[in-house]
Amino acid sequence: MYQLMTPDEAARLIRDNDVICVNSFVGIENPVELHEAIYRRFQKEHSPCHLTMISSAGFGVWNDESNAESYIREGAVDKLICGHFGAMMSTKKLVLENKFEAYNLPLGCISHAIRAQAGGRPGALSKVGLDIFVDPKIDGPAINDISHDKSLVKHVEVDGEEFLYYTLPKIDVALIKGTAADIKGNISFDDMYLSGDALSICQAVKANNGKVIVQVDRVVSTPARPRNTIIPGCFVDAIVQVDPQPRHAAYESLTGSFEIPYSQWQDWNEMLETLTATKPEINVAGKIIGKRATKELKPDDIVNIGIGIPENVSRYARKTGILDQITLTVESGGIGGFPASGTVFGAMIGATCMIDMANQFDLYDNGGLDICFMGALEVDQYGNVNAHRGSGAVSGIGGFANITAKTPTVVFCLTFNTKGLKVTRQKDVVHIHENGTIGKFVKKVRSISFSAKRALENHQRVLYVTERCVFELTEKGLRLSEVYPGVNKQTEILDRLPFAVME
Repeated sequence: MYQLMTPDEAARLIRDNDVICVNSFVGIENPVELHEAIYRRFQKEHSPCHLTMISSAGFGVWNDESNAESYIREGAVDKLICGHFGAMMSTKKLVLENKFEAYNLPLGCISHAIRAQAGGRPGALSKVGLDIFVDPKIDGPAINDISHDKSLVKHVEVDGEEFLYYTLPKIDVALIKGTAADIKGNISFDDMYLSGDALSICQAVKANNGKVIVQVDRVVSTPARPRNTIIPGCFVDAIVQVDPQPRHAAYESLTGSFEIPYSQWQDWNEMLETLTATKPEINVAGKIIGKRATKELKPDDIVNIGIGIPENVSRYARKTGILDQITLTVESGGIGGFPASGTVFGAMIGATCMIDMANQFDLYDNGGLDICFMGALEVDQYGNVNAHRGSGAVSGIGGFANITAKTPTVVFCLTFNTKGLKVTRQKDVVHIHENGTIGKFVKKVRSISFSAKRALENHQRVLYVTERCVFELTEKGLRLSEVYPGVNKQTEILDRLPFAVME
């Protein structure tokens, strides 16, 4: 039977050495007050300590003085297993300083491993991750020098086929954020942007005789409708009611609490960009890339569009009218709306439905998308892509590996070089005024996020769209398939590549 508790009382349910799984997505839907109660207890008692933290998509809030950042920084955590570290501002720096063990697995593979644990299975088989950094035959999932756990990812063969086998430590504690708890402890997510892995995490915890702690906005007397309940009360140990902060109607647009017709998507998105300070600067190179990449869309396509430069694709898709003829999706489970970006990435404006994250990755892993548009830090002579690890920085692979693993058409959107690049465009004629000092096309990528070898075996069509040209993946490497008007092929492309390409 659940108990109503304060955040500090709930934090006392956590023991030293516990494995905690947080249901969140990058920077949204974090049970912030629970994390801060853990920090308060740790400050007073130096407990709970020696914790292992698991999260499919990370659990930051873009503020290194809030949420879990403080107790991680002060030494409460020994091991961190995440798909993405982007919103964990101080934590992602400490990872590279060897302050604790840290592992980066594909977001969808963590989600599926949690679901496997919920079903009494030790792990999840997947072809996602083969031939990229997480594959033990390449590098493995460890991020820093002190991380040596070989149990998380194993290379196995089943009926003559190779797979990766993903496992996680048994989960002792679930930290969940929901909307409301009814008189039976049933948890609904009506005002949430997503449900994530919530149910699977709770099932895994209860199978391990652990504790499920849920932070909610309100406790209500009216029983929840069965279809609206995400977590049954019988799974819940502690309910912590915390009054929500007032928020602008633009944020309410992400909950699905009122209908937003297609014609209004852009208006609501512009409001969100203003409120979250994510409105992009005028980037001519990004616009050129977005306009060209959009030409790859076809009516009835099911699509995933990554953050950063690829977001220009959705803007041009709207201008051309094809946005109304395709179905956009986002890793957190949203289908059929317009993905939000910046600090609310993972939410969706006008979504048709929001499914559990593991189900969304079933779609991605099995080639259910028609096309995806993703960013890239580096591309090498073979067509391999690094999208998760820069020089002296790590953001994590997130859902990138799952999205690109089997999608029939993969379009990478990146500038030819960076840091100082100046480009203009007049009536589709491109002028390169200054080249950046850092090339994006390299002989060998720092770490492999996308395997060209695996893509060729899967018969995927792969394009690399830049502000001056387009490359296509072939059996013999990259082929220069398109040069934009105004660009000198020899001096602005071929002479600036550190390797030869086919023409």
